[in-house]
Amino acid sequence: MKVIIALFVVVFVDMVASECPPCNNMKWAVCDGTPCQCTLQLADDDKRPIDCTKLIPKCFLMKAELYRARKNLSTRSIGGKPVETAIVDNDGIYDPECENDGKFKAVQCNKTDVCWCVNSAGVRRSDKGDKNIKCEPVETYWVRLELMHTAVAGVTLDKTKLKTGIENALLQRYKLEKTYVSEVQYDKDGRLIIVDVKKQIGQPLPDLSLMTYYMEKDVGLLMTFLVILMPGLILCNLCKIPLSSIDQGSAPV
Repeated sequence: MKVIIALFVVVFVDMVASECPPCNNMKWAVCDGTPCQCTLQLADDDKRPIDCTKLIPKCFLMKAELYRARKNLSTRSIGGKPVETAIVDNDGIYDPECENDGKFKAVQCNKTDVCWCVNSAGVRRSDKGDKNIKCEPVETYWVRLELMHTAVAGVTLDKTKLKTGIENALLQRYKLEKTYVSEVQYDKDGRLIIVDVKKQIGQPLPDLSLMTYYMEKDVGLLMTFLVILMPGLILCNLCKIPLSSIDQGSAPV
């Protein structure tokens, strides 16, 4: 009897140990196998392994989101926030082609004969042409975001504390080191906060396109982080975060 119980305990412990924890950064991921491996379905015949300890590449996220929309599956993803579209810019939604490491291919055609060049954030940066168009990889090195808060009687925002709060929020939510927050501007009368996030031109990491995608999808969570870190600050419930990305060789508008 003791032998049977001992064997049962060993089997039970082995089963528990072999279970895969969920992927905290991506609800759509499936985690199984021994050793545990998490994958993300990008197409019927394309299942990519992902590292759930890091932010998922934007190109994979866009492709998975569009795939799920076509299959009438849930597109609620990051942080439980609703996702309206795979990506929206001046060209609307498109199904991107990704490199094996999750970067956008420099040429995108949306599975048609019309193609264009994109930057590392997947945003079109050229006129449209045919499949013979020539594009070079271009890295986004500067991202600007804007936040607006409501009027708060008797509360004066300190610019230094504001910058610290934003740095902490970006570090906690997006794993972005504080050194990349280059400047925080504050317009008291307009209640407008402008944040510039930069890296050195030619520096491969961090991939700022990851941060922009996650921000666009879970703006509410970033606001929550800031409110917790900075008591008294109330950000507009209906405010969006306008994002501007600047590429190598470009100047801010």
